[in-house]
Amino acid sequence: MSSDIILKVEGLKKYFPISRGLFRSKVGVIKAVDGVDLWIRKGKTLGLVGESGCGKSTTSRLILRLIDPDSGKIIFDGKDITKISQNDLRPIRQKMQIIFQDPFSSLNPRMSIEDAIGEGLRVIGIRDRSERRERVRELLNMVGLSPATIDNYPHQFSGGQRQRIVIARALSVNPSFIVCDEPVSALDVSIQAQILNLLKELQERFSLSYLFISHDLNVVGYMSDEVAVMYRGKIVEYGNSRSVYSNPLHPYTRLLLSSVPKIGQDYQLQDRLDSHGRYSNQNGCPFFSRCPISKDICKKEKIELKEVEAGHKVRCITLKPI
Repeated sequence: MSSDIILKVEGLKKYFPISRGLFRSKVGVIKAVDGVDLWIRKGKTLGLVGESGCGKSTTSRLILRLIDPDSGKIIFDGKDITKISQNDLRPIRQKMQIIFQDPFSSLNPRMSIEDAIGEGLRVIGIRDRSERRERVRELLNMVGLSPATIDNYPHQFSGGQRQRIVIARALSVNPSFIVCDEPVSALDVSIQAQILNLLKELQERFSLSYLFISHDLNVVGYMSDEVAVMYRGKIVEYGNSRSVYSNPLHPYTRLLLSSVPKIGQDYQLQDRLDSHGRYSNQNGCPFFSRCPISKDICKKEKIELKEVEAGHKVRCITLKPI
């Protein structure tokens, strides 16, 4: 693996059974993550984008080993962590953190901010409370909050402030990789910009690597160096952010971009975006039934990501020249 790649995922799969009837017989599977390949460079951001239910969050939880994959490889910082025990994962988890979508539900309402952020410090060996307290003050200042709020509780903060606390908690153990799972979708638009800029500043300051998950294409475009477009558990397009946005190749990527409202134009969704049918047994393209350029071969033949230009890959065999 290249020395500048901090995370590499190969053939990652996670299927969930569908059960019906009195005896809960298995009638199929939901292919939540179906053979995902991706990689993230040190100090860079990979944006994972797709409609709700496409498998983005499940992918992130597999990468962090919050749930176990059915197959595939997760290689973090040169080490295969796919099947190692939870006990062996503990020192690695210090380097892999996550920022969840809802900052209120990810904070214990009964814990003060000192305890919420200081919990991680205690885990990594800082036992002295005065030392932890001083470090928590530094972290609060780092994310733009007053150190004087250290004894406050989550309900005493706004949504944007709570998300800053969650970011401080993630930073407390000195990670090198952070999953940002829809970190601004629950916030007001004006606050979103502040949090995104904070994440960028912290990335530059600490050389952090991000997996940035969102369904908001504008946010992903602003944050990401590279973009992976996901549909029904598969990566259908992968490339440099500028290349994917200026020259989208897969029909699904074009549909997503055409669905973004533009100022001064009437907004009309050109196609209904959904995530149904992932339990089907089809081997071909998952976008087949909605694709304007599909052929019969698309329904039957297994389709791999192929490089169509430098650093730009697409999962499509009937692609028309642009």
